[in-house]
Amino acid sequence: MTQRGTLGIAVVGTGRMGADHVRRISEVTSGARVTAVVDIDAERAKRLADDIDGCTAYTDPAAAMAAADVDAVLIASPGPAHEAALLTAFSHDLPVLCEKPLTPDAASALRVLDAEQRLGHRRVQVGFMRRYDVEYVQLKALLDSGRLGRPLMLHNRHRNAQSPSFFTGDMVISDSVVHEMDVTRWLLDQEITAITVLRPRPSSNAPEGLQDPQFVIMETDGGALVDVEIFLNCGFGYQVKAEAVCERGTARMGEGHALVTETDGHWGGTVAPDFVVRFEDAYDREVQAWVDATRRGEVTGPSCWDGYAAAAVAEAGVRALAEGRRVEVELIDRPAFYR
Repeated sequence: MTQRGTLGIAVVGTGRMGADHVRRISEVTSGARVTAVVDIDAERAKRLADDIDGCTAYTDPAAAMAAADVDAVLIASPGPAHEAALLTAFSHDLPVLCEKPLTPDAASALRVLDAEQRLGHRRVQVGFMRRYDVEYVQLKALLDSGRLGRPLMLHNRHRNAQSPSFFTGDMVISDSVVHEMDVTRWLLDQEITAITVLRPRPSSNAPEGLQDPQFVIMETDGGALVDVEIFLNCGFGYQVKAEAVCERGTARMGEGHALVTETDGHWGGTVAPDFVVRFEDAYDREVQAWVDATRRGEVTGPSCWDGYAAAAVAEAGVRALAEGRRVEVELIDRPAFYR
């Protein structure tokens, strides 16, 4: 199999995630280097580029993607900018790793889906990094083995120490629970067909007007029930846990018992402060897997279909939150291109 040399990557968006990916590609990832960074904040892009040999700063994604030293694109800009960046990448037939969401809504995700199919080959891997987390990978392998029988229920807990100041109730669903929406589809290999969002009394730690926590119930086409406790202002750290309840047993992940200390009359471990720390290894594996596949001329990982399906479930979830009722998920038939 022919393998390409070192990939020149354009990173579009240099906020927290984009800057972290620039660091990751430069210091951790093999087979790739950052040749372009793009941000509407020209000074921020220049500061990043100045620290990397052979890297050019741009304010226009199209200009970066047209550069001769750009072989692939990592999109880490805000969600509303993703569609335009993806379509530009398609016009140059460039491989893309696109941070979630693929796009902010199902209609725009469908436009991207159609555009990629017109290319005739996959170009996009969507950045659902939990699929690369060691514990999730182990849970997936166990469920796929059939040792525990069919999965009947999946319990999820997703907690942040504090929500960003700009977060709204809708974003609790579309920006946070969307991870459970994707990982549910992946773990169970089933589509989500309906969603209900229950609202307990808000925590006194939640910002004024933010409905937090929330309790989400999802139904799948395989007859499984999935629940998510989403609590973005728990105050003590970042936690992601899951338990699969199957016909012949259960399996839990995310307990965080790697190191437990006993001292001064107390015992315990540590809780990660945020998602960047908790899933650092998963991000490393995700980007390396994308680079390796791209150098082989392949596209693996979550597809545009996965990005579209997550967007459709999130839209139904936002409606369920607003209307206080069960809402069915509207999905087109899965194209053969993505099977």
